[in-house]
Amino acid sequence: MDYHRQNGVDIRIVRIFNTYGPRMNPDDGRVVSNFICQALRGEDITIYGDGTQTRSFCYVDDLIDGFVRLMNQDEVTGPINMGNPSEFTMLELADQVLAKVGGSSQLVFEPLPGDDPKQRKPDITLAKKHLDWEPQVSLTDGLDRAIAYFRSVV
Repeated sequence: MDYHRQNGVDIRIVRIFNTYGPRMNPDDGRVVSNFICQALRGEDITIYGDGTQTRSFCYVDDLIDGFVRLMNQDEVTGPINMGNPSEFTMLELADQVLAKVGGSSQLVFEPLPGDDPKQRKPDITLAKKHLDWEPQVSLTDGLDRAIAYFRSVV
């Protein structure tokens, strides 16, 4: 933003929230890829804390659509939050992954790291107002697509 102010460069700023989908690195440490890969390998699914903390998950196609909309307008520079405001607990995510992947994986619980927030939910009001943007791909559909990808690489 300082470079923009000092040099008049045309920029856009996006705050990206949890995004997932095909082509993720199976070992990137993100919760969606961790759960899917653990289930596909028949490993237990590791949940930190009691699993009641919530996250929101935005499918990559939705995020890219938001980027394109932001870049193709001149009304706002940003920052604009892009993510999915629908929240799920870690237990809900794990249950969905297990139901979709099948197999014998069980849930195992590890201590919650001290700096882990209980909730992460983007406020996408500006994206709706200025870009007419909000996520379209449900977690259920996005997980199906992500699982299909990970089946081919794990």
